Amino acid sequence: MIQDEIKVSTQTLQWKCIESKIESKRLLYSRFAISPFRKGQANTVGIAMRRALLNEIEGASITYAKIKKVKHEYSTIIGLQESIHDILINLKEIVLKSESFEPQKAYISVLGPKKITAQDIKGPSCIKIIDNTQYIATLTKEISLEIELNIEKDRGYRIENLQKYQEGLFPVDAVFMPIRNANYSVHSFESEKKIKEILFLEIWTDGSLTPKEALYEASRNLIDLFIPLINSEKKEKNFGIEKTNESNMSYFPFQSVSLDIEKMTKDVAFKHIFIDQLELPARAYNCLKKVNVHTIADLLHYSEDDLIKIKNFGRKSVEQVLEALKKRFSIQLPKNKNYL
Repeated sequence: MIQDEIKVSTQTLQWKCIESKIESKRLLYSRFAISPFRKGQANTVGIAMRRALLNEIEGASITYAKIKKVKHEYSTIIGLQESIHDILINLKEIVLKSESFEPQKAYISVLGPKKITAQDIKGPSCIKIIDNTQYIATLTKEISLEIELNIEKDRGYRIENLQKYQEGLFPVDAVFMPIRNANYSVHSFESEKKIKEILFLEIWTDGSLTPKEALYEASRNLIDLFIPLINSEKKEKNFGIEKTNESNMSYFPFQSVSLDIEKMTKDVAFKHIFIDQLELPARAYNCLKKVNVHTIADLLHYSEDDLIKIKNFGRKSVEQVLEALKKRFSIQLPKNKNYL
């Protein structure tokens, strides 16, 4: 039987990686088995996970290039083998990883004759090039080429508007999708005279993150989407909305556990949501990481006064954290420990 072959749990819901391989620096593959589900549940989770993997995971990409002494993208330069248009297409394919939520600058400054690859891109430490061998262009003569690159982190696709760019600055249609592909399949088996299901999930990434990291990230993003629903009753009370007919609400599933919702959210959900979800500026984000604040649950142990005491963490950073928590999770940190 299939559950015996892969040795997945038949009691509590568990997952394991049953196959993994590195096809190249820019193509990683893993296959996961998640089990057991009740009949119908595996398909529900599979659909949600596949959509979250393909649409909700952030990636880094070059969004524009500024090339000195070049007026338009169809220009040709003596001593440069490619046209500017071809170089922009090659730059679009460069696989990057960014640890910053803010736009970053990188530079190419070379003297020919030379074959230019991703290795020639020089940028800040928060930007990592996945495959240094990716081809960009070739200089066939002793000429210089200087390019300034703008690197951003986002989701999905971004088609730039040519009208808003000045002369010498060329937009790149960026692809912020580190997941190359994701598939799932569902298999049934019998356990204790009940039909159970195994979900198989296949993930291909571009090398900027592993399939396992992608699985975690997609799961966290799904949790993030549902937290406002968990907090729905709390929000109603905060806005002064009263229930007009309590008897009609007796079957609302959150009513009987309303007193435990906040505790459950903090103790369970927030332990699996990293502060990356707050999309903080680099300064605030790095200061929190240095004091081992990695998840929202970690952050909830701090008051406003505690945050201001963190080294290099100013009032502006505190305000950014408070605003992000309120916007993303409807959470207000206490002023000091006396209110915790």
